[in-house]
Amino acid sequence: MDVRRAGDRYRGGDPDAGIETLHAFSFGRFYDPDNLRFGALLACNEERLAPGAGFAEHPHSHTEIVTWVVEGELTHRDSAGHATVVRPGDVQHLSAAGGVRHEERNDGDAPLVFVQMWLAPLEPGGEPSYATVSGIDDSTPYPVPAAGATLHVRRLAAAGERAAVPDAPFAHVHVVRGRVRLDGAELGPGDAARITGAEGLELTAVAPCEVLVWEMTG
Repeated sequence: MDVRRAGDRYRGGDPDAGIETLHAFSFGRFYDPDNLRFGALLACNEERLAPGAGFAEHPHSHTEIVTWVVEGELTHRDSAGHATVVRPGDVQHLSAAGGVRHEERNDGDAPLVFVQMWLAPLEPGGEPSYATVSGIDDSTPYPVPAAGATLHVRRLAAAGERAAVPDAPFAHVHVVRGRVRLDGAELGPGDAARITGAEGLELTAVAPCEVLVWEMTG
């Protein structure tokens, strides 16, 4: 298990434009050949957008983009004609496939915080697709079969509550809020653990928490 602390992430974005980004993996000008991916996961970015701020239309291809809104509302538009508002508790999934363009904005009056994760597909190409799903929790994980991955959301309401980390060749644990203990390590907001050969592991809440867990085949 490789623990990565929030304070070690690459700080990017454009603060003057109301955009703050924390990158967990090598990204853009923050190139690190030893931190390119883990399993299928290519990026795990925490984005903070001030009211009115956003990312202008830009392209993606051959990437499965999964977004979890922490607070505020995310407005999404893409070149395939989708226009949606994504709220806390919703999973947004854009399969870029052979190529798509999109924009993301905070059109609301309150700050927007979201975690965006990019995964490498098992096969390149195909037609872009888009979905938003509400109510993801321990009993209803969100599968991304194109990347051989499944997203689990673990919400623990009180200290001492426990939840399993799926047994998998690769598991990635990212703490959204609160504090948890995992295999002797305590993790706080923004901390993550990269686990190879996960087997029989549990999260134990130190305080009420919300955790994103990726189960990946490769």
